[in-house]
Amino acid sequence: MPRVPGVPSYSMQQLASFVAVADTGTIVAAATRLGLSASAVRASLDEFEKVLGVQLCVRQRAKGVTLTSAGEAVLAKAREVLQDAADLELDVRGEPGQVGGVVHVGCYATLGPTVLPPLLASFGRRFPAARVDVREESLDRLRRAVSAREVDVVIAYDIDLPRHWTWVPWLTSAPRIHLAQGHPLATSEGGVRLADLADEPMILLDVPPSGDHVLQMCRSAGFDPRVGLRTSNYETARALVGRGLGWSLLVQRTPVDISYEGRAVRTFEVIDPPLPPVSIVVAWRREAPLSRAAQAFVTLAAQGPSAQ
Repeated sequence: MPRVPGVPSYSMQQLASFVAVADTGTIVAAATRLGLSASAVRASLDEFEKVLGVQLCVRQRAKGVTLTSAGEAVLAKAREVLQDAADLELDVRGEPGQVGGVVHVGCYATLGPTVLPPLLASFGRRFPAARVDVREESLDRLRRAVSAREVDVVIAYDIDLPRHWTWVPWLTSAPRIHLAQGHPLATSEGGVRLADLADEPMILLDVPPSGDHVLQMCRSAGFDPRVGLRTSNYETARALVGRGLGWSLLVQRTPVDISYEGRAVRTFEVIDPPLPPVSIVVAWRREAPLSRAAQAFVTLAAQGPSAQ
């Protein structure tokens, strides 16, 4: 059939198959997500490449699918086209403004356990036709994911964020000292001086940029901490503190005062020097238009934890 001017030669299924393969990394996983057979997804991907006249993926047995440079370039636009098509269908059905489609959320690794559950639960209740795809990474990897249009919005601390991002605050929290139940300062009332811990081993949550931020706070108190152990896991840091292996300075807060082992972990405000609070934000590229689903996610986050 001859091509109609102004009408794409590819189909929405071909577009959806390509995006699903790019997201999941395998034909089989993409087929499961779309509710299609693997052969149908493979055929859609082959036809999509044929229509565009370029190889989008490299497929290797037992290694999944890797995007070519052309595939990386096509992926961001493909997501936008799919989202616009989904929004159009909702509007035509008489449901203008309804939120559907997928919002791709990147979350700074240490924030996942406390920030994601209330946000995702609230978003799911309010927008049942939409879906959230989550990835938890360091800030460096999240920056790259945003640049590649693999992520729509990022949940992170307001520390070292790119200047071309914009954001809304979700929660503001001051850094707190974490001590084992049996630590001599664990009976303190009214807070702890940071310098009182200068000679003791520190458990450093070493996930960029948190590690450098904590070290700088200690230097503002006049000392370089004795880092005894480093970890990239927030709960591991708390567990090590609970074991009495050191103290830690953490921004994130949990609703319980015990570690995974069931050991008590006491938290204290820093009374000297005064430490500025740190904001947890939902951020995105300033010049990148947000899909309807992503905009709804941002709007929900801007209402703060009390609205979740």
